[in-house]
Amino acid sequence: MRLDKYLKVSRIIKRRTVAKEVCEGERVSINGKVAKPSTTIKEGDIIEIKFANRSLKARIINIAEHVKKENAKEMYEILEGEEDKE
Repeated sequence: MRLDKYLKVSRIIKRRTVAKEVCEGERVSINGKVAKPSTTIKEGDIIEIKFANRSLKARIINIAEHVKKENAKEMYEILEGEEDKE
C-alpha cells in the first residue's frame, strides 16, 4: 500500500491530500529514510512524522484497504510521541 493512503486509512493523518503534502515536504520517514507519498510500506516498518509542534514515531502492525474508525488504531503501535486527539 502507498504511504499516503496508509496514513489516511489508519487515520494517523485525517485526509489523503494532507498526507501527500506532508510526505512531499520531506517530513515523513520510513525506517530512517525520507519517504515519498508513493513509497510502498509493509508490516514492521517504522514511520516517523514531523508535525508543526510535535512528532510521532509508530510501527506498522497491519495493512488494510478499509478500516472502521474504531479499529484504525489497531493498524499501528506508537513508539514515541502522541497521536492527534481529534
